[in-house]
Order: sequence, then structure tokens, then C-alpha cells
Amino acid sequence: MFEDIFPVDWEAFHFLRSKFLWLLIPVALIFIMGLINMRQEFSWKKVIAPHLRPFVIKKGSDGTKLSMQVILLLSLSFGILALAGPTWKKVEVPGKILETPVVILLDLSQSMMATDLQPTRLERAKFKINDFLKQNPQARVALVGFAGTAHTIVPLTRDYEIITSHIDGLSPNVMPFPGSDLEAAFVLADSVMNVTDAPGTVLVFSDDLDQDEFTAIQNFVQDNEDKVDILPMNTDAGADVPMPNSRAYFKDAEGNVVHSAIDKQVISQLSSLDRVSIHQLTLDDSDVELISKSISDNLKFTEKPEEKDNSWRDMGLLFVIPMLVLLLFWFRKGWVIYTLMFFVLSSCTDGSKIAGLWYTPDFQGQKLSEKGDYAQAAKRFEDPMRKGVANFKAGNYADAINDFKEDTTAHGAYNLGLAYFQSGDTLSARLAFQSAAELDPSFAPAQQINKQMQMIPHGEDSMTPAKAEEAKDGEDGNQGEAKDNNVPNESMENLGGGGQEATKKDMETQRQEETVSSNIHMGKELDEVPDDLNATTQQTGGKMLMRKIDDDPSLFLKKKFEFQVKEKKIKPKADGKKW
Repeated sequence: MFEDIFPVDWEAFHFLRSKFLWLLIPVALIFIMGLINMRQEFSWKKVIAPHLRPFVIKKGSDGTKLSMQVILLLSLSFGILALAGPTWKKVEVPGKILETPVVILLDLSQSMMATDLQPTRLERAKFKINDFLKQNPQARVALVGFAGTAHTIVPLTRDYEIITSHIDGLSPNVMPFPGSDLEAAFVLADSVMNVTDAPGTVLVFSDDLDQDEFTAIQNFVQDNEDKVDILPMNTDAGADVPMPNSRAYFKDAEGNVVHSAIDKQVISQLSSLDRVSIHQLTLDDSDVELISKSISDNLKFTEKPEEKDNSWRDMGLLFVIPMLVLLLFWFRKGWVIYTLMFFVLSSCTDGSKIAGLWYTPDFQGQKLSEKGDYAQAAKRFEDPMRKGVANFKAGNYADAINDFKEDTTAHGAYNLGLAYFQSGDTLSARLAFQSAAELDPSFAPAQQINKQMQMIPHGEDSMTPAKAEEAKDGEDGNQGEAKDNNVPNESMENLGGGGQEATKKDMETQRQEETVSSNIHMGKELDEVPDDLNATTQQTGGKMLMRKIDDDPSLFLKKKFEFQVKEKKIKPKADGKKW
């Protein structure tokens, strides 16, 4: 029974609630006062004449009184030690099992149209990405395209067909600015992988690997635990960089034709970095097969549990046993009752300063929640999910996100999505709802809201409930004005970028997607998390008619990226590079 407790590891011995040890001071004072009282009583007896003492003083034993004082001292001391929570044994707390994500960074700069790799570098990169997905790495994969700016094309998903359907339409023409900013792509990849604490893998397909890119990759691996796999999309011989829609080639400031070739010195420097691997392109799929196998073999990541006080085994009960035994020896009629009177008559209300002696932290938090004091309730709760609910209701969405992350169930992911949404991070909310739907296919609310969230354009990663209301009101106003004035609705002009006029079909499609977005953002289910953590979404008022969208999403991606640049005021790096 006690084999896992003894012997005592004195090096690990400590108290979980050491502040209770201060109570030993008043106990010592009580003992000293008892000794002083006994001494005064002994002096008083000497005043009485010896022949009268038997008739005046009741017979008793001074030794018995002293022993009772000692027993009281020891019993109270054992009780205080029990309250202090002595411990020397750890409780094995298993770490959370997390899944490592993968983010593909695809270079969409003009230099990727060079033909040293047939048919072009970009087309060869697309082939390699398709081959990689066919190997089924089993991880959630996201696709990020970058040129002068970086944009999320497809967020983390296990549905690889979504990625392959977007790849065919990708070209430098869909990017708002020319150039090749790999540093911005890594920043975006880090934000995409932020939905999990597990280290991920960044798979880079690029032909522009110079000293600036080396510095960006070096900083990334130093600041993160993620792994970087690079497939250089050029050759030793290289090729001239063609201009878009022309047979001419780019020229540098000195008038020389720009020639793009692999930089062996930079490749050597990258190979020396920890967690950075350089892969040579092969004619078959053996290169991406190796990468896929490495990812699937290391798919599961066990997070190291944080060391908390509750991970130590409280041995206070062992000190309660000798305390009770000593109290039995010390017991006299009425003594124990008088001693315990202080504790019995102490206030047990939840507002009492010593409420912690009677109520668990979760019970105190529940009482505060019932009063509507959610901020204080969140400080009392120990259970992460109940703490997350309290923080959510108090409007502390950042804290609620951290609390909900500790629950790896479908309900935990669902509540995490609600918190992300209220904080304005629609992209992370979409990923959390998708995770909830994948963890429990029978969880109807998660399945429903996941479908609705997928209808929101991927670029709307900064949408908040307030913005959704404004968008909805603006749309209704524009539609009414158009009807009254008999003029076309131009509310979606910004989606075209640079004043380019959107087609009627694109405008209708975008308007329908905004309607879906508004319904989700204004839904009652995103205003409050129920106490049972099983919030359900409201049924939409009517069925939505979705028109068929073109199979080629390049036009939509182009407009989406331009809209993101305008909304977030993104500016490309001023290095003068146009390829």
C-alpha cells in the first residue's frame, strides 16, 4: 500500500501550501502561554497552608497537565503540516498528443516562369506539390503563395483535393505585386501554424535563394521549433527571366539580362542550419516521397506537460492520522468541542476570506459566475474549460483561447473557434471549427458551422462581428440605393483592385458569400458560450441558393489578394526587384 510513498525523497520534499506553516507560530505561543500558566498555578499553591491544601485544591497531576499541553502542541502541529500539503512524489501527467501541421510556400514570382526546368519552374513545382499530396502525408496541409507579398491560398486542411484544385490556376498574374519576399511568406506560415503548439514543417518551392532568403530562414528556425524542407526550383546552368506576356527578358539596372541560377554558396549555408533540409529535384517522385514519409512518421507530437502544483501528490493525509490519534489521548469532556468551536462558527460564505478552507476553487468560481462576476470567476476556476467559459463571458477572448487550447476534444475545438471568432481571427476560427468537425463527425453543430465558415472567402481573416454587421448594413444600403436609382451596385468595386471593374457573375458570387459571412457573424451562437460547453448554432432562416463558381479560381484569388492588400495596407519590400 505504501510502497509508492516510502521511502521519503528528502531532496524532492516540499510543501504545496507552505503559507499555512505560519500557523505554527500561534501554536507555539499557545504552548508557551500554557507553560506560563502552569508555573503561575504552582506558585499560587505555595501561598496556601500545607494542612489546608488537600481541602482547597482538587487533587490532580501536574505531569498529566504538562503531557496534555504537549499532546495538544503535537496534534495541532500535525494538522498544520497536513494543511501545508507535504509532498515528495510526482503524479504522472501525460502530455497532450498534438498533430504537426505542414505549410507549403510556393514562389509565384516572375522568375518561376524560366524554362531551365521544363515546361517552366512553376509548372514543375506544381507537379511536385501534386506528387507530395498523392503520397498522403496524413497531416493537415496549407498552401501559401508569395511574390512581392504573401497570401494564404488554402488554410490547413486534410482535404488535399482543395489544394490541387487551386494549384492549376496559380501564376504570377494572380499576385498583387512582383518580386519574391520569402521573409513575408515565413511570417504568414508561422501565423497559419499558430493554431497548434506542435512544431510543424514548412515546405519551400522557390528559385530565389540568396543571402536575404538565407537570413530569413535562419531567423525563422532560431525563433521556432519548426522544420524547413527546401526544394530549389532552378538549375546550375539557370535561365533568363522572361517578362510577363512578352518574349523579352528582364534587365537589371546596368542593362544586362537577368539570369537566374542556383547559388551553391547559399545552398551550402542553408544545409548547415539545424532543422533545415535541402532536397535535390528528381525526375520521379522519390524526393517528395522522402519528405512525405518523414512527416507521416513524425505526425504525432507529445507536448511536455507543464509542471504545476497539482502534478505533485499531496501527502497531507499521512499527517492527519497521527493528529487524530493524539486527539484521542488528549480528549476530555468538552475540551475538543471548545477547541473546534472557532472552526465551526467561522463564516463559510463564499465571500469569506477563508472560503478556500471550505470550498474548492471551482465551486467559488461557480458562485461568482452565478452573480455575473465572470472576470473574478475566471481567476478562481482551476478547470481550464470552466475558466475559458468565464473568460469568454467576461470578454477576455485571448485568455479564453489559451484555456480552450488545453482541451483536445471536439467540444474544446468548437469553443476555441468561438473564442477565435469573437477576437476577430476568422482564419483561426475556421481552422478550429474544421478541427472540431474532423474530431467528431457526429457533432452536428460543429459540422454545420464548419460548412458555413468554409463559405467565407479565405482572405477575410480579420473579420469581426462588428465588421460583419457593417458589411451587412452597407450591402443592404447599397442594394436599396441601386434599386431606387436604377443603377448597378458598385459596393464590391474594391474587390477588383486598381479600379478594375468586376464582372456581374463575380459580384453576385461575392455578394452571396458575404451573405453567408453575415449570417455566421451575426448568429446567436457566436455571442455566448453555454455553461455546458455544448453550444449549438441557430438554424438559418431559409435555404441559400449558391450559384456555380468557375472551376478556375485564379480570377477570384487575384481579386481576393488585391482586396487584402488594400484592406490591410500591405506594402511590398522596397528592393526594386521585379522578378
